[in-house]
Amino acid sequence: MFKVFVADKLAAEGIAALQEYPQLEIDFSPGLDVEAALAHIADADAVIVRSETKIRGKLLAAASKLRVVGRAGIGVDNIDLDAATERGIVVLNTPDANATTTAELAIAHLFSLSRQLPEADRTTRNGEWLRSKFMGSEVTGKTLGIVGFGTIGRLVAERARGLKMQVLGFDPFVNPQTFESHGVAGCAELDTLLAASDYVTLHCPMTKDTRNLLSATRLRAMKKGARLINCARGGLIDEEALLEVITSGHLAGAALDVFAQEPPGASPLFGHPRIQFTPHLGASTEEAQTATGVEIAHQIAAFLLRDEIRNAVNLQSVPPERLAQLEPYLQLARRLGKLVGKMLDGPLLEIEVGFYGHAAELDSQPLVAAVLAGLLQEHLEIPITRVNAAHLARRQGIKLSEIKAAEVRDYLSVLRVTARDAGGSRCLEGTLFDGRHPRLVRVNDYALEAPLEGHLIFTRHADQPGVIGTLGELLGREGVNISRMQVGAAEGRDSAIGVLAVSHPLHATQLAAIASIPAVDKVLQVDFSL
Repeated sequence: MFKVFVADKLAAEGIAALQEYPQLEIDFSPGLDVEAALAHIADADAVIVRSETKIRGKLLAAASKLRVVGRAGIGVDNIDLDAATERGIVVLNTPDANATTTAELAIAHLFSLSRQLPEADRTTRNGEWLRSKFMGSEVTGKTLGIVGFGTIGRLVAERARGLKMQVLGFDPFVNPQTFESHGVAGCAELDTLLAASDYVTLHCPMTKDTRNLLSATRLRAMKKGARLINCARGGLIDEEALLEVITSGHLAGAALDVFAQEPPGASPLFGHPRIQFTPHLGASTEEAQTATGVEIAHQIAAFLLRDEIRNAVNLQSVPPERLAQLEPYLQLARRLGKLVGKMLDGPLLEIEVGFYGHAAELDSQPLVAAVLAGLLQEHLEIPITRVNAAHLARRQGIKLSEIKAAEVRDYLSVLRVTARDAGGSRCLEGTLFDGRHPRLVRVNDYALEAPLEGHLIFTRHADQPGVIGTLGELLGREGVNISRMQVGAAEGRDSAIGVLAVSHPLHATQLAAIASIPAVDKVLQVDFSL
């Protein structure tokens, strides 16, 4: 028997799903404070929460038997992932259970914007009969642009195609074949989609790269008369600029389910009749609440009864002796993944991880996943770990492969990461110095030895006198200290690779200044201190 402590309210169907398994003892005691919950969690093998109960600190410490935490929903802010991982506790969530509900809300907003339903309802209730004022627009034959092509974006596309709409998609981590398989025309650039779309709907995560994704410049570049829908995350749109482009008449309207600040208070957006609002209702349907409850119930049962893991968001439990051996390689793998991701010019199509020498003897699965986690983490909102990285990569249409060979050149142990996009391949090799310190030892054909730590600036430049001096002089004027520098050359090439460790990250104008040096062909920045 396994005890499952349900600490928050769960749909009745979720409880019924747990009761399908006679091996599970269900303790349904929602709404307890920490002190009262201690006795319930002390002998629990599993705990199910929504967002109210916090699985951390005193409560987590008291869970001496806990093997798995199930979050009925997507967010895991209320769970101490690091502490759970250290304890070998798997954390599961239900990232797709509310996907249909959110997709349908976006379609509902699309129709509402097209026919001005809220304003028509309000004036009719007030005794007015303003048929001529509410001239609408058909969606049939119009173009819908979907920004973000994960599960929700794909469901929206499916429904829009059923409405006889033309569908465009933009997602830098989805390859053209994936768009094509869903009947969607993929756009290589967001600006292309914005200029061509009569409706734009956002379904991308909120990250440092996507904050204010629709800036004032991009909003003004949208097709005149277009309508904008956001059921994803607040902060994706510059709200002040949105008000300006709608007031000016450039955009016909917008519908917002999410806001940069929630609740939004006395937002100036509320004063405009062509902007419609809902209070973050993306997951607020009976069906979605039922789906999350039922899904997490079956996931918990699968883990406890069959050791089957679905939708895990943290690391697997690893024996201490194996973890100690893998940890330096995991760090190397993640950093190689992060670097190769920065080098790509377009959507990743394929990634190959090679293990050579002593590395060929290691368990490759967590290392491949660590490479993917480093590559994907900055571009996806949910935590990317060894448990879920491969699944997410395959969902994005990325082909995965690995190679093992006992033979190796130059070093006892080498990890090689080769990533391919539409423009070609990028190949990195790394090793460990003294068995602990990650080193980059090859970039494509260029051999070098550079520590993968701190703030690094990578350049590809002409292999000629004066380049390094010019670069150093420029950074010196900017007050940037260079702590170390390595240069890599390739036989038969007239170019070289430079790796500079600098005292702090460079801002965009400083990077642009480096790129403007005539001998410099390319520059990129990677922060390994995070």
